[in-house]
Parts: sequence; C-alpha cells; structure tokens
Amino acid sequence: MNAAIRNSWIVAIALFALLFGSISYVQFFAVDSLNDNPSNQRQLVKNFCSSRGPILVDGQAIAESVATNTDCKYQRKYNDPLLYAGLTGFFSKWSGKYGLEDVMSPELTGNSNDAILERIAQIFTGEQLQGRSVELTIDSKIQQMAFDMIPDGIGGSIVVNNPKTGAIIAMASKPSYDTNLMATHNKADFDASMAELVKVPGINLFGSSAYRKLYSPGSVFKIIDTAAALESGKYNKDSILPNPAELTFPGMDYALPNYAYGQCYTKDKASFAFALENSCNTPFASIALDLGQDAITAQAEKFGFNDNSLGFPSAVEGSRFPGSQGVLDDAALAQSAIGQRDVLASPLQIAMMTSAIANGGTQMAPNLVKTVRTPDLKTVSSLKPEVLRQSTTPEIAAQISEWMVSVVDNGIASAAAVPGVKVAGKTGTAELGDGLNNAWFTGFAPADDPQVVVTIMMPQVDVPTGAQLTSPNASKLFKAVLKK
Repeated sequence: MNAAIRNSWIVAIALFALLFGSISYVQFFAVDSLNDNPSNQRQLVKNFCSSRGPILVDGQAIAESVATNTDCKYQRKYNDPLLYAGLTGFFSKWSGKYGLEDVMSPELTGNSNDAILERIAQIFTGEQLQGRSVELTIDSKIQQMAFDMIPDGIGGSIVVNNPKTGAIIAMASKPSYDTNLMATHNKADFDASMAELVKVPGINLFGSSAYRKLYSPGSVFKIIDTAAALESGKYNKDSILPNPAELTFPGMDYALPNYAYGQCYTKDKASFAFALENSCNTPFASIALDLGQDAITAQAEKFGFNDNSLGFPSAVEGSRFPGSQGVLDDAALAQSAIGQRDVLASPLQIAMMTSAIANGGTQMAPNLVKTVRTPDLKTVSSLKPEVLRQSTTPEIAAQISEWMVSVVDNGIASAAAVPGVKVAGKTGTAELGDGLNNAWFTGFAPADDPQVVVTIMMPQVDVPTGAQLTSPNASKLFKAVLKK
C-alpha cells in the first residue's frame, strides 16, 4: 500500500512538473514567437485592445493607450504624431507593429525577459500584465526646432546627437503623417488612409527617413578619404595634393571635374586644409586612386559602412560603399571617393561618422531609449554608453577636427559658425542631375570639447537652396543645444 501511494505521489508530482514546465515555457520562452506569429489573429486583437505602456519624451506621453467605450477596451493614441511618427511607428490591428511600437513591444506590454516575476504572478492571479514606460533621449524643443527647419515641399532629415554617449537628441524627417490614422479600430478607415498616404512622394511609413532611407552623401564622404590617407602613412598634415581642374582616365571618354563652387580653381596644388575648406573633388579622388579600392573600403567600414546589423533599437538601413562588391575601375573609384556613384548613406550613418571624429576616433552606438520604468516608476534599465567601434586613432581624429574647424572658419561652411564657439563642419553636394543635389552639412561643437553633432540632409534641391537650408540651420541648432 505504501509503495502504491508513493508511486501515485511520484506520478502526480511528475505530471504537475510537466504541466508547470509547459506553462512556464509558453509564458517565458515561447511568448514572443507566439504573440508575433502573423497567424495568431486572436493574440493580435487581444494585444491591440489591451493597455500598453506609454512612450515618453521629456516626461510627456507621445504614445499611450486610452480607454474606450467599445468592445476593444483601449485605443492607441499618438500625441504630436507628425513630429514623432518616424520614431514611434504605430501599432495597427490591420497591419501589425512598426518602429518603437515593434522593437520595444516586450517592454510596452510587460512581456520582456526581465519581467519574469510579474509573469509568474500572472499565472496565479490571472491579472493582465502591466506595460512599462519607455522614455526617449529626445529633447522635445530641439525636436520641434529641427522638424520646423525642414520645408514641407522639400522633405529631408535632421539628426542631432551626443557624440560621447550616442544619445539621439533629435531625429526629424519629412514628409510625415498622422500615426493615429493607422491605429484606428475601423478597417475601412485604415484602408482609405493607407491608400492616400502611399501616394505621398518620399514618405516612409515604417520609420524615419533619417535611418531607413539612403542617399548619395557627396563630399561629406571626404572625411573618410582623409582618414584613410593619414592612416596609410603616405600622407601627413603637411602633404600637398594635386588639384587639377579635372581628372581624366586612360581609355575612357570621361573626366571628373573639380567642385565648381568655392575657390578650388585658384590652385593646381592644395593642402588638406584648402581642399576640405573648398570641398575640392580631384585631390580626394587622387588619394583614392593612390591608396586603392581596398584601403578606402576598409576605412569606410571602420566608420560603419556596409554594416547591416545596427539597431538603435529600431533596425537601421545599412549604408553602402561599393568597394566590397567587386572591382571598381578607376573612374568608379574616383567617383565613389567623393560620395557619388553607388555610395549611399543614411543621415544617421553620417552623424555616426562625424561623431567618431568628434569623440577622438571612437564611434559610440546610437541610442534612442533613455530609461524603461515599471508602472510604479522603478527604473528597469537606463542608457549605458556603448563603444561600437574604433574608426580611427585619436591623433587622426584630432587632425581632421582641426581641418573641419577651418572649413567653418575659412571655408564654404562659414554659415555654421557660432560666435564664441569653435565649430567643426563639412558640407556635401551630391549631384543628382538636372541641376539638383542632395545638400548636406555635418559637424560638431564645441570642437575642443564636443557636446553635440548636427547632421542635415535636404534632398533634390539646387545649390543656393541647399546652402540656405543646411549650414545656417546647423548654427541655430548648435546654439539651441549649447544654449548660446
């Protein structure tokens, strides 16, 4: 009898352990894959109608769940949606989750791996998990200022970040849209809104163009050529570079012209300082031809090009330098060295490149999330600066910084100057044909103790319009962040 009772207890305990283990597996390990399964419509509807944690900027909710009087108990509401659409993304019953609503969904629903105690309690209480709040690194005033600087009819992107921590201070892009249209409970309204939005030229519904879209970077890429030249040991701060009016290539009916603006035409030889101040093309194309494709490609990749693994936390579209995809002929390499041809970069990538120079050659991982907190305001996680890669040496970064200061003090980026502050900068004009260009400015301040990087990209504009929308606006943003 005792043996039978003992065996019955063993079987009961084994069955209980199996049951509890199965529940634990579903609750703690399979929950994300089950919730994200597109066939799991019941879970999608349940999640959509449940209360998610807010996304905050400066302590104010830019995305929150509000109670309704319908069968769907909660409605996701976006505040200042045009300003933040590219960051929050949206959560839709009809098409799923995007942006921070997607990548931070475990935290927003309370299902993150570090919420194990809450999930154990849920098994016994049956209560709904409470979502956590996600506060961003964004400064609302700088975000609004950057957004307002982008003309509605032109579009463009602006990234403002801290080079020492990787924190994103502002990330604005246009065209934008009202994310509340995507969060509607009504399928017909959703379909009608989507049909209209996809017609908007240049719109990106699934993330900011600042990190999801790629553009020809033009002459801002010359920072990479300069780093490659100095790292090679074949060039130094006193090197004199060839500066012909154009470069020709044997056997090719093509000539690469020097930059038509600035003062490039006044000298047939140039120092690094002069070539960067006036954004001359032929000196940097000559450097690339001298060093070779592998050297320029390797340096570009040290700054983050051809990296498709980055998230901040949303997935970033990888910027591209074509040198890793096959042999470039001389003309293609020369064009690539000045940021043309098949070279493509996101504004975030150019901001990261510039941040590496500002931070002594060390590139920090970009980050948009400052803190995650429980509903009782207990901090679960907070921003910890993380080194992403070493892009160049401190000595080379310092030398390039000195030359970038000269670009603002004596060159074509003079409109980015801030009285009483050393500003380092570089402009870019990527030619698109028909007289239109991608206009760029990227730089940092103060140059002797960098606190802020500003990167501005305005697509498909003529040279005067590009000049008006980039360097002068960078100066205003530098002043606002530094409170000068």
